Amino acid sequence: MKNLRYSIIILFSSILLHTPLQAGSLTAIYHEALEHDTQYKIARHAFTATQERLTQGRAGLLPSIDFTGRARNVYLDTERIDGDTLIKNRGLTVTATQPLFRIENFIIYQQSKNEVAQGDAKFVLAAQDLILRVTQAYFDTLIAQVNVEAIATQEKAFAQQLVQVQQNLASGLNTIVDLNEAEARYDLVLSQEIAARNALEISKRNLQSIINRFPDNLPSISLEKIISNSLVLPQGSMEEWVLSAEQKNIALKVQQFAHEIAKQETHKAMSRHYPTVDLVGQYTNQVDSPFVVAGRGIDYDSKTIGLELKVPIFNGLSTQSRVRESLANRDKAREELENGKRVIGLQVRQHYLNLTNGAAQVKALKKALLSSRSQLDSTMLGQQSGIRIEIDVLNSQQQYYSARKDLAVAYYNYLMSWLRLKADVGELDESTLEEINALL
Repeated sequence: MKNLRYSIIILFSSILLHTPLQAGSLTAIYHEALEHDTQYKIARHAFTATQERLTQGRAGLLPSIDFTGRARNVYLDTERIDGDTLIKNRGLTVTATQPLFRIENFIIYQQSKNEVAQGDAKFVLAAQDLILRVTQAYFDTLIAQVNVEAIATQEKAFAQQLVQVQQNLASGLNTIVDLNEAEARYDLVLSQEIAARNALEISKRNLQSIINRFPDNLPSISLEKIISNSLVLPQGSMEEWVLSAEQKNIALKVQQFAHEIAKQETHKAMSRHYPTVDLVGQYTNQVDSPFVVAGRGIDYDSKTIGLELKVPIFNGLSTQSRVRESLANRDKAREELENGKRVIGLQVRQHYLNLTNGAAQVKALKKALLSSRSQLDSTMLGQQSGIRIEIDVLNSQQQYYSARKDLAVAYYNYLMSWLRLKADVGELDESTLEEINALL
């Protein structure tokens, strides 16, 4: 409960206190999402509404006061009085009730505490989901940008190669086969560029749906920075992370509260078999009460105070039915909690493996990119020396640009695996996002 409250304070502080951010950076986009994302706004309003459950639950333990006013005209026709007698009855009643023994009300109050705690957990979960959605959409856009940049550079190189082949063909240095190869490569990269720009537009529109503006100022990824950045691996074994997730995962906390609420609902249904005791005080003031004395109404004040006992005897078997229903819902919530633990355990293992293997993949792709660059330089030098042909250069260029894209994709997937693993153990917050932003 205290940890959830602290997380919520941090969340609202991040909304109200903005620090200067680099335009288009991941943290800047995240702060825009805090203000404009509709899913997060829905969660925030739901959180605010849930806070009222505690006041409502406590109300059943506090006294209630009711006021009743009456204004009636009573027409009396008796044998002793000729004609109708009009009695203008006016009165008021004030009733105060203090519950003394109502087990159901005590359970409702305890239930409201769990409902508020569950609402807190749901809000923190929504905040974590926002971070993951924003980061994924941001990375998808950056990856699409890298793909467009790589293909555009590739298209420019292929165009230059095509011109070179055409010139060499005229001078007899290349054959028609070389020309056909160069044209085929160039036409293929043009179609790939169209698809890549379309994917980039779609990625930006997805990000636009979160921040409510078109993201046209996102930075380009620096492959040099990716190569120079060190990779961090999770501390501890996979099963240690699974155990930590079972204790701190926010989605599991939501299900745990749901299970507690379901158990309390069973106790609440059973409590309807028990009697209730209330302290009741009442004041009544009547003018011209229809209790007739000598053909006239009477005026009176009445003050009463005492205990009121109510014992349920039979209510159409509805209580028994509600008990059976609540028992089934309790068992359902218990199984959902157990299923949630298994799902979270699987997720932790998947994200742990994605992170560790992703780090190894990034290391391998860093070397592959450097090797591809060296191979391209050597091939181009070999072409100038006459020991390599045009198709060798085209293949080397395609391999180099593919290595650039693959490295960027693997690096972003590695960072996303870190975020998802942090979310699994309930440790994903804005500070984690700032650490990721520093690596971009």
